[in-house]
Amino acid sequence: MSSTPDAVSQASVSPGVASPAALAPTRAFYWSVRRELWEYRSIYWAPLIATAVFFSGFLIYLAMLPRHMREMPALIPPQARALQALLHPYEVVEGLLMVVGMFVGVIYCLDALNGERRDRSILFWKSLPVSDLTTVFAKASIPLVVLPALVVGLSVVTHFVMLVLSSLVLAGSGLPVAPLWSEVSFVHNSFGLFYHLLTIHVLWHAPIYCWFLLISAWARRAAYLWAFLPPIAIGVLEKMIFNTAHFANFVMYRLAGGTEAMSMGPASSALLGGHLTPLRFLGTPGLWLGLLFAAGCLFAAAQLRRYRDPM
Repeated sequence: MSSTPDAVSQASVSPGVASPAALAPTRAFYWSVRRELWEYRSIYWAPLIATAVFFSGFLIYLAMLPRHMREMPALIPPQARALQALLHPYEVVEGLLMVVGMFVGVIYCLDALNGERRDRSILFWKSLPVSDLTTVFAKASIPLVVLPALVVGLSVVTHFVMLVLSSLVLAGSGLPVAPLWSEVSFVHNSFGLFYHLLTIHVLWHAPIYCWFLLISAWARRAAYLWAFLPPIAIGVLEKMIFNTAHFANFVMYRLAGGTEAMSMGPASSALLGGHLTPLRFLGTPGLWLGLLFAAGCLFAAAQLRRYRDPM
């Protein structure tokens, strides 16, 4: 760490190297994101480990699949047996990676701005020609851009490998392979997953992650407590005083809402998908109010980072 300022000063006077003062905003943003990936390796290690754990279990399940199909009721046609047994793991891996991505995003946001003040590395980072707003936007891009993109990439690759291995098992069991590929619909499901993450995990959940970043910039200690205690206290007080749960319902709607993005039929699922309704989603007032709240949190976090001292 001590050699980094020397390297920066050398770069500023070396021929052919742009000075830090002339650092373009896009380049500063790019290297700020790279810095987050260097410092918080759990951003990509946690989804990768979750994928590896799931895949090891899927291999065991796949080895036992022929026996499961033979034990199913004889009234179920062979093709239906195979599809019924094979479709469920695709939904499981999607849900697992989404949950892991959300947990990593929450933990990262609550430590992103608080941690650099706690270990006093903010003194070094502030010496670089990168604005507080660029730094905060780079940190916000981790849960809103990097993690969703990583979840989509891992899910698509895992789905393809699962389809290939499942096809080999079906062919070895004397069952047709074509119905599996048509039912799973690799391209359609990949686009559906991307749409779901973009609408719900990025746009709809943006105010949640930005709220955590604001708390991370504001709290001197116990950022987790300050992030979760005020909403819980407001909900409890409302219930005790007015015997209502409007605030709790509002929080739950923000956490699990965004259903306007897709209409699900009675037999639909996250894998099989539903009817996409982007126009209805974009016309939801809660979406735009949430994005305005998220923008306010980011600008407030940048101002706090500018004037907050190390702990």
